Amino acid sequence: MTTGVLLVDDEELVRAGLRAVLDADPGLTVLGEAADGAEVPGLVARLRPDVVLMDVRMPAVDGITATREVLRRPDPPRLLVLTTFGHDRYVYDALRAGATGFLLKRTPPREIVRAVHTVAAGESLLFPAAVRELVAGFAPGGGDRLAAAGLTAREGEVLRLMARGLSNAEIAAELYLGVETVKTHVAGVLAKTGSRDRTQAVVAAYESGFVDPRFPVR
Repeated sequence: MTTGVLLVDDEELVRAGLRAVLDADPGLTVLGEAADGAEVPGLVARLRPDVVLMDVRMPAVDGITATREVLRRPDPPRLLVLTTFGHDRYVYDALRAGATGFLLKRTPPREIVRAVHTVAAGESLLFPAAVRELVAGFAPGGGDRLAAAGLTAREGEVLRLMARGLSNAEIAAELYLGVETVKTHVAGVLAKTGSRDRTQAVVAAYESGFVDPRFPVR
């Protein structure tokens, strides 16, 4: 089975380039294209893509609004936002809305393909330094979302390692735990923080001050 992708960008040339890159991979199929966020909910309902590559800046309905609308659906696709500039308020808002991650439009083709496969497999596309800079620049601060979450000490350790961008296997090695045990702790973190995925949990950790976005995570 191949991974179905929906492309959303108001520039036809960008969509054509992405289609050429993704269709060249035998494991990926571009199911359709949209030039504006307003078209996305209907196309998602009809085409049922696994992944949506979504431009954040579009003239009518932007990618943030479209992301929120799509994620209201049961069993929504994974969403990757596309941006020209990484340090962008639109990117931060898209991650808070539930996007799994983001890609710069200048990302090399091989990395775009890898990113789509990564999120289609259920993993988050997390760039720790980039997310930290976004939150430090745009988060309102003073949040207490995690204060009442009731994370255990172990879940707190796991969340800090998630903020470093470590995979479940890497966290298991760091904490001398089994991978399945780590998966259980990650699930607990997501449930207690009300996060859809690892990216949202990490954003919440930074926004609440649980992890200080001004400094690299150790």
